[in-house]
Formats: sequence, C-alpha cells, structure tokens
Amino acid sequence: MPTLQTRAPLWRIQTPDPAHLEDLVQKHGVSRLVASLLANRGHRAGQATASHLEPNLQDLADPMALPDMELACERLERAIRDGEMILVHGDYDVDGVTGTTLLVRLFQHLGARVSWHIPSRFDDGYSFGEHSLRKAEEVGARVVISVDNGTSSVETIGALKAMGIDTIVTDHHEPPKGDLPAAVAIVNPKLETSTYPFRELCGAAVAFKLAWGLCQRISGSERVRDDLRQFLVDSMGLVAIATVCDVVPLENENRILCQYGLKALGASRAPGFQALLEVTNLTGRTLCAEDVAFQVGPRINAAGRLETAARAVEVFLAPDLVSGRNAARRLDDLNIQRRELERELTELAMAQAEPFAQDDDMPVILVGGQGWHQGVIGIVASRLVDRFGKPALVFGFDGDEGRGSARSVPGFSILEAMHAGAEFMGRYGGHEQAAGCDLSEKNLPALREAINREARRILEERPLNAAHLEIDADVPFENMVEAQMRQIDRLEPFGSGNGAPVLLSRDLRLADSPRRIGADGSHLMFQVRQGNVVHKALFFGAGARASELAPARPVHLVYTPRWNTFRGETSLQLVVKDMHCGDRLPLAPAR
Repeated sequence: MPTLQTRAPLWRIQTPDPAHLEDLVQKHGVSRLVASLLANRGHRAGQATASHLEPNLQDLADPMALPDMELACERLERAIRDGEMILVHGDYDVDGVTGTTLLVRLFQHLGARVSWHIPSRFDDGYSFGEHSLRKAEEVGARVVISVDNGTSSVETIGALKAMGIDTIVTDHHEPPKGDLPAAVAIVNPKLETSTYPFRELCGAAVAFKLAWGLCQRISGSERVRDDLRQFLVDSMGLVAIATVCDVVPLENENRILCQYGLKALGASRAPGFQALLEVTNLTGRTLCAEDVAFQVGPRINAAGRLETAARAVEVFLAPDLVSGRNAARRLDDLNIQRRELERELTELAMAQAEPFAQDDDMPVILVGGQGWHQGVIGIVASRLVDRFGKPALVFGFDGDEGRGSARSVPGFSILEAMHAGAEFMGRYGGHEQAAGCDLSEKNLPALREAINREARRILEERPLNAAHLEIDADVPFENMVEAQMRQIDRLEPFGSGNGAPVLLSRDLRLADSPRRIGADGSHLMFQVRQGNVVHKALFFGAGARASELAPARPVHLVYTPRWNTFRGETSLQLVVKDMHCGDRLPLAPAR
C-alpha cells in the first residue's frame, strides 16, 4: 500500500530561464546568483522587482482603503474626545500581543482612557467569549477593539452590543460563511466587500493601519503631525515582529513594514524593546527576520504557552528600563522553562511514537500522556514530524479530558483525516498543516484507528510525491565570500514567500574535526574548505551523522549562508540543510 515518504529527500537544482536571468542582471544591477534567487521566487525584470529590491514607505496603501476604516476612526475619535473607556482585546500569540501593545501605546500617547485584555490559552481559549464580556463590564468599556480576532465572533459581539458597548473589529482571518458580527466597523482586508489592494496583512499590521488612519483623522490631514509620525515609525518594530512570527508572505506591504520595522526595532528607545534585545543578546546588532523568528518570537510565545501572554504585553508597555528588564527577564525565564519542558515531553513522545513510526499501517502518529503541558504539545508534534516524516497528533491530558495539537507533512491534510474521527472528539478544527482538538483519554485508541484508516484511504487515492529539497543554485565555493553575501542581503528580510537562499557547493573537504554540540549533542559543527576559502558549518539535528564526515572524503553541502556575530566578530556561516559524502549525489531530474 502507498505510505508517506520518509526517506531522505532528493536534491533538485532549479533552472531559471537564462533570458530572465540576463534581464535581471542588466536592468537591476544584481549578481547572477541574486538574479537566480529572484527568478526562482517568480520575479521578472520590471518595476515590481525594483520595488522588491528597494522597499519604500511611499508604496504603502492608504489605510482609508480598508473596509469600514472611516467608521472605525470616527468612533474612536469620539471616544477619545468624550473620555470613554476603550478596551483593546487581543490574543495570546505574537500577532495579538504586538497589535494590542501598538494600540494601547497609541491611546496612551493620545491621552485616552484605555485598558487591555489578553485571553488565557487555558481558561478562555481563542478570541472572544464570556471572558470578554466580564472584562468589558469590569473596566467600564464603552468601545472594544479586537486585534487579530473577532470576524467570526457573532454571538459575543452581539452580547456586547446588547450591553451598550460598541465593537471595532481589526482582523486578518477569513470571514465566516453567513452573518458577520454586529460591530460598528470590521476592518479586515479579507472581507468579501474589501477592495484593499493587499489581502495578506497580519493582525498587528491591520491594527497599525487603524492607528495610521486615526492619526490622519486627528491630524486633520493625510500628513500626520510630527509626534504621531514618529509614533507610527517606531510602531513598525511591533509590526515586523508580528509579520515574521505569524508567517505571512514577506512581499508587497509586508516586506516594506518588515524591513523598516526591523530598523525601528533595533533603534528603538522604548524601555521594553531595549530590555527584550538585551535578554536575546541582540543589542547593537543589525536585526534580521531570523533574529525575530528564533530569539524574540519564542520568548513572547513562551508567556502565552506556560503562563499568560499578558507578561509579554507588560514588557512592551514598561515605563522605564528597570521594569522593562524585570519583565523581559521573566519572559526569558519562561522560555527556558518552555525549552526544558519541550525537551522532556519530546523524549517521552518519541519513545511512545517509535512503534507507530515503524508501522506502515499507521501513517499518522497519535500519542499522549497525563500532565503533558498543553502549551508545548504543538511544538512536540512538530518534532515528531521532523523525526519520523509522518503527521503527528500529541495530546496532553488532565484527568479524563485533554487537548491535542496536530502537525502534518507537506501535501497531506491532517484536518481531512481528522474528520473521520469527529465522533470521538469534542471541538476540533484547523487547516491542512496544523489542527487541534479536545479529547477524552479513553477515546484515544478509537481516534487513532479512525484517523489512520482514513489516512490509508487518502494515500491510496492520492499518493504523495517523493520529497525534494529545492536548491536555488549550484555555487562554486570560491564564490561564497562576504562580497557575495552582501549582494544576497539585498533580498532580506527572508521568510514566508521570500525564502532564504538554499545553495549547493560540491567537493569540499573537512578543515577540522566535526564536533557534536548542544546539551544532548544533537547538533553538528565543522569547518569545510575548498582552496583558500574556509567556512564554519552548522547542521542542526544532525549530531548522529558525525561519523559520515572524514578528511579524505569529499563532502557536498546544501546550505543557507548566514552572518554570524560572536564576541563582536561577524563572519559568514553555513547553516546546513543536507549533506552527502562520496561521489554520487542524490539529485532529482531537473524540471
């Protein structure tokens, strides 16, 4: 029977049209390697590519083009003028935290009465609910603004209206089929009635657009007054964090906001920003999207996963450096706890998953345990997918009841497979690559059987293609020098929709003995050379492959080049995606 693809991927080198490459080189003054990277990401010579290479704030769309923006700004101006309490209602992920912070800081700057609320992942769940009504009543809110949620909250927003409270929704999620909530305004670029030119803003970016529109209204002009302009420029740092961590496409407006936002974040004088950069050891560095994704984002998320995301908002709203540092250290401590908890649960889940991973009749892994922390089970599910190449559902139970988090492999819809087990689950939902559900522990065996039966049927009907590692270019190692890297830097920030370069260099030799690093020796570090060019290479999760490397054997590396700063020294480093030692490379046929 067909099974999921679990063997090592074949390497496929992309072959862009030579005419397109020449056009890009001649018209945009880029190197042939950068031209290849652009072509592989769908770019052709022209104004769109020029804008991609040189993002400009002037290319941001007018915020008033978003649905209901005029209505939202009019209501907020009246609330500020009349001294009404405004409640900013966010969410517990990075997008919700940063967007909430942005609007709260704006209202504080404007002298408005403002309070804020972040739901608990464990007690409240996602978006609006009874907790929203309680909080609005507690603070005496007359206006509630949602951030990164609300478009589907018909019942709760209707209840707020019945209490005499107006709601303004700012969101970026797809609207529900049927009725929309009875809000004063729904500012969402994905509404069916929207004519806004770019749909893929994150929630914090929509909140930023609301802030911009309100600043225009208060200034009485499209050109906002100087203090508000500086506020908006500084706030792009928050938008950049959300744009990277919410994995929206880094193109069009997102690319502009992210590039300018990273600069704003690095230059910010806000105490919370400074404290967060201190605990992540990023102070004084030129920030890139990777710094945000792997250093800043996990600390913000750790608060919501283990305690409350309100701790992250407190960092950004800190009034001085002392309180900012205390709040940032708390985030750092939570992130350390999160990593340790993740490590422990991953070990338990791996051991439990091993028999299912080896069974071809079990295309999907389902494991769980009592006391497994529900804040990290999604991360653990991702680890199982990486290790075994199969979709995974991981459950954390507290007594009889629990919650599960699912992750999948490319091309396989875990949500479609989960539909077959609907009778055994409580609430469930998600999308092709990630989903979640509620489950009684007694139903785990039945759910495992139902999901795997459906997965076998799906794979019989629609077998997955062989896995491929897509490579941008075959690069002579002697060309991978700092001058080339500075050319590649023009394509930053990298992320969803604008992936970092993946390069192949052949016939390299070890320049030192490989070392297993990390607390459990799971990573591999070594140096490679070709001629006079020597670079350090880091291969995450490949500690067990150290024995493949030998001084006399050629090594072929697929990698992403990165700048690495250590003790004030910056050098080029290769982050390895795969390696092959020997003569015959695992190449797939060119397309």
